[in-house]
Amino acid sequence: MAGQKTDERDIHLGLRMAEERKRSHLTQRKVAQSFGMSAAQLQKYEKGVNRISAVHLEILSRMTGVPIGDFFEGIPHLDDVPDRGFSDAEQHAFVPEGLWAGLALVMAKHVVNTFDEPNRRDFASAVDTLQRELSR
Repeated sequence: MAGQKTDERDIHLGLRMAEERKRSHLTQRKVAQSFGMSAAQLQKYEKGVNRISAVHLEILSRMTGVPIGDFFEGIPHLDDVPDRGFSDAEQHAFVPEGLWAGLALVMAKHVVNTFDEPNRRDFASAVDTLQRELSR
């Protein structure tokens, strides 16, 4: 994106891109090929030297399975626009109380007593995905 000076937001996005790419076991070369560019250019995005386009960020989102919004969490604000804008109010993590607390404890005990460690991790991952989807 010629002519646009990069700033700390580009560095934040670049770090998040590299983090999610690595977490998904994707090489710079593989992602760069999907973007139609060289690995050297992708590296400039990941370092915040160049500003990434929304199109490339959307491709990376699909490749990693990470919602686009997650890349922006914690991004520095260089303006006075409120964080949430006109979107829905932020939802908070579910803290089990009453009947739900009992159900959560019964499920946790069942999973611990029934499944081996790899399957418990898979179950925990599924619960994390459910939480993320319900928080949208």
